Amino acid sequence: LYGARTSLIIGIVANGVALFIGTLVGVVAGYFRGWIGSALMRFTDLMMAFPALLLAICLAAVFEPSLWIVAMVIALVNWVQTARVIYTETSSLAEREFIDAERTIGASAPRILFRHILPHLLPTIIVWGTLGISTTVLLEATLSFLGIGVQPPTASWGNIIFENQTYFQAAPWLVFFPGAAILALALAFNLIGDALRDILDPTQRGRA
Repeated sequence: LYGARTSLIIGIVANGVALFIGTLVGVVAGYFRGWIGSALMRFTDLMMAFPALLLAICLAAVFEPSLWIVAMVIALVNWVQTARVIYTETSSLAEREFIDAERTIGASAPRILFRHILPHLLPTIIVWGTLGISTTVLLEATLSFLGIGVQPPTASWGNIIFENQTYFQAAPWLVFFPGAAILALALAFNLIGDALRDILDPTQRGRA
């Protein structure tokens, strides 16, 4: 149970930070476009060129492992997908007629962003945030299993598997149950995310 607590804390915190960074980058790049948008999205594309796991391993190896450091490392490699999705939707919204009408009457950029763009993005942010928790939990478990994530005596599902792998033949359940818990949690958040997508955006139903 304590391992579940650690994995969930890291999953929620890391995903929350990644969601904030990705949304900020995506909204700014998608709304303002020009050289600002191009620079932000080129940097995002550069980050996406590196495998998330490899980048996370490199970052985790630099810093002393702890619960919060692992959460920040995962956040720093997971924001790029969010940024790309939010950028695409923001770019589409920025070209809508009601946004042009707001600009025509002299509405400021912050007013348009907070009163029109972000409310329309909220369903996507909620769904993407829910789906992202499963990714962060799996990445945390992988880092901990490799010995560069959460360190004992703090328990997480990943380092429980790592510590018990030598006993696999004699007591396979010591590895099986933490592994099954990781998969069950990831599947649960994916199903919740799919359900929220169907509720908040019926046009996407059945496409995933």
